[in-house]
Amino acid sequence: MPELPEVEVVRAGLEPAVTGASVASVTIFDERSLRRHDGPAEDFIDRLVGRTMLTPLRRGKFMWIPLDGGVEAVVTHLGMSGQVLLRDTETDDARTRIRVDLQHPEHGPLRLNFVDQRLFGSMAIDSLVPSVDGGDVVPSKVVHIARDPLDERFDDALFLSRLARKNTTIKRALLDQTLISGIGNIYADESLWAAKVHYEQPTATLSRARAKLLLAEVRLVLRKALAEGGTSFDAQYLNVNGQSGYFAHSLNAYGQQGKPCPRCGRPIIRESFMNRGSHFCSFCQRAR
Repeated sequence: MPELPEVEVVRAGLEPAVTGASVASVTIFDERSLRRHDGPAEDFIDRLVGRTMLTPLRRGKFMWIPLDGGVEAVVTHLGMSGQVLLRDTETDDARTRIRVDLQHPEHGPLRLNFVDQRLFGSMAIDSLVPSVDGGDVVPSKVVHIARDPLDERFDDALFLSRLARKNTTIKRALLDQTLISGIGNIYADESLWAAKVHYEQPTATLSRARAKLLLAEVRLVLRKALAEGGTSFDAQYLNVNGQSGYFAHSLNAYGQQGKPCPRCGRPIIRESFMNRGSHFCSFCQRAR
């Protein structure tokens, strides 16, 4: 599933193309991609055509484009395989579920294709409401999502305090989007490897110093992945221009089972975890 770096790469790529653009037409090819929209396809089209798009925003893995008037936004969730591809008006992509044609005052006619192979992603028009942690407005469907660690308003002390009170294990906590957003399986494994923390370490036994180190490593991993365009293992992970990310070439733990740990040389292990897998070094990341 696309995580914070992949979604931020898409958001940043869309920003110059959609900010200030008006919606000329909308075509729905598969209504399943509107499952999170409160209304039929006709409602989505009627509420979007003729509107002007503002600067795209993101929280965690959710991205939205506010609309003129400041009370609604187009919310996009990429799911497992969703892509938002920026095209000219003559280009279509296979498995395009929603097509949005735009008219930009500087760039002229443009097209956004929402492409989704597995149909777990979605687009919806949603109301903007005050954020529960203050300072801004977010779509109502995103209000439960915590700030991500790259957000300038992320509260380190609040996160560390809430983490210490969680009765769970550390990887489950990192994947809890109500506690800290934007982190999925890939970047959780990479951050835990970097901080030398076992994925099953109970949060109650994690010292504050180790928790602060882990948070610092989470930020380093996310920023490095963001600089490299995100992680791409196949053609499902593309930016708005159809280019792949390259962070997969920098992975130390995730997907490296059987290969030597870059730190100690012992083999990386993969264990089943929440219908997925956890990748770690049993020597460097011993449970404490």
